[in-house]
Amino acid sequence: MTIKARNQRLVRLRRLEKLREIGHRQAMLAAGQAESTLAQLQHLAERTGTLADSYAARTDADDGAALAHLGAFRAGLERIARSTAGEIDTARRIADARAAEVAAAERRRAAVADRIAAEAQALARVRAQAGTPLGAARNREDPASETIPMPHSRDWHGS
Repeated sequence: MTIKARNQRLVRLRRLEKLREIGHRQAMLAAGQAESTLAQLQHLAERTGTLADSYAARTDADDGAALAHLGAFRAGLERIARSTAGEIDTARRIADARAAEVAAAERRRAAVADRIAAEAQALARVRAQAGTPLGAARNREDPASETIPMPHSRDWHGS
């Protein structure tokens, strides 16, 4: 692959990484909202349970109508508590699903980041190979970097 093609691929991967980051943020936002809803429902269930318990302990009904009214009110509170418990289960499933979406989005983002790192390394290698001269390199500012000539070895034709 040419340097230009690798540069273009790296640019595309960086764009994809930005998209994955946006997706990750959106998933985190949705998970936060789901957790907030779950917490609100749990608080509502707690408050409803406290109210139902306090009305169940009451014995101050003066007549049958007051007692019937108190019983109906307690029954209404218990229906609300059961309904809220069902909503809590649903909210918990949604929150768990959103958390799984966050984890998946993070894995996708990390995979693109890994691909970017690998592509950047490959591009650096290609650039280094393209820029390396065929002979030995010499640093003009550092005389110690000069290559030491080796004596000619005797090859097969005796020279």
